[in-house]
Amino acid sequence: MSLFSFHGKRPDNLGVTDLKLGSCPSTPNCVSTQDEDEQHKIEPLAFNSSPSDAIAKLASVINAMEGSEIIVQSNDYIHAEFTSKLMGFRDDVEFYIGPQTQVIQVRAAARLGKSDLGVNRKRIEAIRKGFNDAA
Repeated sequence: MSLFSFHGKRPDNLGVTDLKLGSCPSTPNCVSTQDEDEQHKIEPLAFNSSPSDAIAKLASVINAMEGSEIIVQSNDYIHAEFTSKLMGFRDDVEFYIGPQTQVIQVRAAARLGKSDLGVNRKRIEAIRKGFNDAA
């Protein structure tokens, strides 16, 4: 439970359109595997299993993280919300496996503020580590 509650409104541009997650805004509080600029670019998560096994493993990693809640999960997509412990800031994190690929595309963005102090980038790298380390 957060001491404060700076959740903000859930964005209405989440999800997959034309096989892509949404772009990051110009602010530095977002990372995406499908953005090309250095400020926002992050590498996708690679997997060697079936897409359904990869999504299940990813969901397990996310569920084990503090402040996480999976909002939507399908065979090729996850939308999770992460809420910070002290201030209650909420971030939206999306994962998508395109057809016939062995990578998971990622977009992670803070709902409020201009900077997230690198929290979303660090979170995705922690998820990558947990995903790669999971049996």
